[in-house]
Order: sequence, then structure tokens, then C-alpha cells
Amino acid sequence: MHISDIGYELPAELVAQQPVEPRDSARLLDATNGFVHRRVSDLAGVVGEGDLLVVNETRVLPARLDLLRSTGGRVEVLLLEALDETDSRWEALVRPGRKMRDGEELLATNGSVFAVVEGRSDAGDTFVVRIEHGDDPTSRRAAISAVGSMPLPPYITAPLVDPERYQTVYARREASAAAPTAGLHFTPELMARIVERGAKFAPVELVVGLDTFKPVEEENPLHHKIHTERYSVPEATWQAVREARRVIAVGTTSCRALESAATTGCLEGRTDLFITPGYEWKVVDVLMTNFHMPRTTLLLMIGAFVGDAWREIYAEAVRERYRFLSFGDAMLLVRSGS
Repeated sequence: MHISDIGYELPAELVAQQPVEPRDSARLLDATNGFVHRRVSDLAGVVGEGDLLVVNETRVLPARLDLLRSTGGRVEVLLLEALDETDSRWEALVRPGRKMRDGEELLATNGSVFAVVEGRSDAGDTFVVRIEHGDDPTSRRAAISAVGSMPLPPYITAPLVDPERYQTVYARREASAAAPTAGLHFTPELMARIVERGAKFAPVELVVGLDTFKPVEEENPLHHKIHTERYSVPEATWQAVREARRVIAVGTTSCRALESAATTGCLEGRTDLFITPGYEWKVVDVLMTNFHMPRTTLLLMIGAFVGDAWREIYAEAVRERYRFLSFGDAMLLVRSGS
């Protein structure tokens, strides 16, 4: 492959800066049988008996910390994942990080030491950061929440009035550095109507990490190094998957959790599954997802799911002025060959 194989022209004005209200009024490009232009609220008329919608229940941590070096320079720390059960040590992105010294103290705005940079992580492009506030996981999480803000992607420049709009309505454990954005479109009322139609919901957890922020930079995308993410598929969800007529993954993270479980035979653990064209799908029949950035691993996954048709789907979305990326609209895809 070549990097151009996962490139397309994304007009800047189509990058959504704010979520729509209500959540389920977002547009839905149904590409399961030709192109049908719907709203997410129409999903209740699309699914039915035997369908299982699998959602990622992870909740976004207010993980972006604006701190200061002892020299007075500003530092942005993006917490990616806790490295121990005490929530004291974290893998993090640190910007600027080029001159960051091992053992350097980072200060809160009141001058107190909030975190210490222990050094580079094994991955090499991230750091290990130790939180100095709090004596236990609860107090450390409270300290992070007090200092931190929602880690919106850099292409969203407009302020977010309500932080809960970057959370799904079914979010539970606070763990991720980004939202599973396809799930942002659901409301309790829509979910109730879907269940009334005979479909079911089942949860998984995948802690969204670095690859959400990291573009593919290799000339051959297959040489891209993908980072591991923690996932968990409850036994009840796996049983429901086995019994379902169709498995509908809500978002690429739900998709990756399910396919990781099927590929490894383990219902929880860490996954480095890199889904690229030619991947043999094992679980997911239908995928609901937002529109992704060019040159990303997520676009590789879409290409693996629908084949070369992804270009026609994205071209249709651009022609019809769909809203792209995290706060954008969604599409409904059926696996190639299904």
C-alpha cells in the first residue's frame, strides 16, 4: 500500500466544530444498500429482531492538563492511560517534549508541584508522568478533574459549552483520552425505541488511546506502528454476539474490541490488532461510525470493512455536505461480501 491509498480531500468547512442538538438529529449516510440519506433518529426503523448493537461504555477523562515548567514555560500534558492501580503513574503525551528532562517537576497555576516527568515510556513517543496530588485513586482523580479539561481533538477549535456533550449517555468508567464518537449520537429515547423494535444493546470497553491522535506517517501504511489499548468484552456480551442475527458495532472502538476478542480468544486484555485491507472479519456485520480523518488507521479499518467502496462513500458525504469527524455526522456500513 501507499499513503495515498488512504487519502482524500476534506474541505475544512466540513469539519464539525459543535455537536448538533438533539444528539440523534445528526445525519446518517446509510450505505448498506446504495445510498439512503437518513437521520440517526431513523435507526429505530432500520434495526429489528435479532440485531445486537454493541457500544463502548468508556467515559472520557478530563485528561488535558495545562501546567507550567519551573522556568515558567507552559506545558500541555495529555494523560493517555493509568499505568498502575493507584492512578499515580500515567502514560502521557507532553508538549513540548523535546527538551523535557527526566525528573522535571510540572507546576499547577498556584505554584504547587502537580506532576513529575519520570522519563520516556517504552513506546518512545510518550512519557511516564507521576501525579503528585492526592493520596489514593479517588483523590488523584479528583485532582486531575480539578485541573484538567476535556481532551478535544486539535481540529476542534470552538469552545465546548457542555462537557457532557463529549460523553456518551451510557458512559461509565472514566478512563479514555477521547470519546467513542459514534456513540455520541444516541439518546435514551432512541435507545428505548430501538429496544422496542426487538433489537438489543450490549456493552464493551475499549480505552481510547494514542492512535486516536496519531496520523499514519509511513509511506506504506502497513508499516505503521499501532499502540496497544486495553479492552474488555463481558461474557454476557459475548454470549449475545453468538446469538445475534446481526452484530452492529457502534464505532470503530467497539469493532476493535469485538474483533480482538475473536482473534485472540481472550475476552479482556491489551490489543495491538491492526485491521487493514485483507483482514478476515470474524464478528462484526454492520458498522456505524463517524467520518474519519485522511491518513489514519481508522480509515484503514473502513477500507478493510467495505473495500474500495469507501472512496465512493466519502465522496458522497462530501458532495452532500455531511459534517465530518468527532462532532460530525455518521454512516452505516455493511461488511463487504455480506
